[in-house]
Amino acid sequence: MRPDILWFRDDLRLTDNPVLHAAAAAPSLLCVYVLEERLLAPLAPGMSERRIGPARLHFLWQSLCELRGELLKRGSDLLVRVGDPVAVLTDLASESEARRLWVQCPVASDEASDIARLEQRLQADTHIRTGENVTLFKASALPFPLSELPETYSAFRRQVEKHCAFEDLVSSPITLPPWPEKMARGMPPLEKVCPRATVWRPDPRGQFCFEGGEAAGMARLNAYLWDKEGGSHYKQTRNGLLGADFSTRLSAWLARGCLSPRQVQAQVRRWEAEYGVSESSYWIVFELLWREYFHWAARQEGAGLFAERNLPTPGGAFHAWRRGETGLPFVDAAMIELATTGWISNRARQNVASFLVKDLGEDWRLGAAWFEHCLIDYDVASNWGNWRYVAGVGRDPRNRYFNVLKQARQYDEEGHYVAHWLPALASLPPGAVRHHPWHSEPARFSPPLVMPDAWQPYLTDAD
Repeated sequence: MRPDILWFRDDLRLTDNPVLHAAAAAPSLLCVYVLEERLLAPLAPGMSERRIGPARLHFLWQSLCELRGELLKRGSDLLVRVGDPVAVLTDLASESEARRLWVQCPVASDEASDIARLEQRLQADTHIRTGENVTLFKASALPFPLSELPETYSAFRRQVEKHCAFEDLVSSPITLPPWPEKMARGMPPLEKVCPRATVWRPDPRGQFCFEGGEAAGMARLNAYLWDKEGGSHYKQTRNGLLGADFSTRLSAWLARGCLSPRQVQAQVRRWEAEYGVSESSYWIVFELLWREYFHWAARQEGAGLFAERNLPTPGGAFHAWRRGETGLPFVDAAMIELATTGWISNRARQNVASFLVKDLGEDWRLGAAWFEHCLIDYDVASNWGNWRYVAGVGRDPRNRYFNVLKQARQYDEEGHYVAHWLPALASLPPGAVRHHPWHSEPARFSPPLVMPDAWQPYLTDAD
């Protein structure tokens, strides 16, 4: 009895998993996850930090542990390996004499390359089958061919909202095919993969703790919509900086596929059926469509998403930025939060990205790589797409300059956010002075690395 192999990637769930649903018809099934060895390489020349940092790896291992538990309940199991996924899967397919290998459709060029190499190395009677597992819509449902993807998000959204319908969710399987005889199973201890990830915990000042897994993701979705009434206030609070509930915080579970975007959309529609459509409930789906756009753009652009993959050796300005030592409180607070919690708000992401690229003049790819290292919710399409967007080198390449000092005063009017992460600022009175403390107390606070002319109108303490 020849088994099938199910290769989990960023689709670590049982509910609304069409690829798993299709693979469940196999006579026996080998479920595999491969931590790609390339993610354990240094992220840039001269740096010891890996492409995948301890925060994301900790969340990933939690998600894999829960996934394995759910598979065991249904008569299956999970095999987790570390290495080159092509080599690992080729060996497993040969050893098990697999008839099919199931995997989600590739999002970025690395994933597409893996599948192309697999097709060349697998035996002729082992066939690869792919399916849509990480997007709201199938490619066949889009109202245009991928080669004609609109250049702007607004044009994409208008066409999708007009022509695309949401399909019903795929239910979780009750039972799964048995594990192939004599095939390995189980997971390596996280401590052997990355000791730092084993002991990693978020800074409590972040006021939120991400827990990996499908159950935790669904619990957060339900809590935000129904208990926190997020469908009625998301649009008004989404630019917040402090607290657990100013945004959905669903991005980490979406990034690892513990939740599907269709599950989020379906829950929003349920909420609207009970409470009515609101500007905020619409805006949650609006943001899902942004994610959708970046995913299709990544597929269209291939390796161009990353520009040149050989990153330059980072200089002093970049290291000051990543350590939160630029001298500008709004940027430094966000970078400290990122490094110690694995997450920052979308408003903070836009500002620190603009500051690195437009004010410090650093290579945007270094910023994208640092986010890849730090973020629990790292998503290849959204991360690199958004960095290109801010840098003005991606789709719709208009100049998007964020006047960081103006933004700081607009979104952190009293300076509570910067004082929260930079305790020395708490001794200053609430207000604009906390955003340029070198003016009022030059003996205690050094000026920032740069002071663009665009900041001049905002270098006063008056509101």
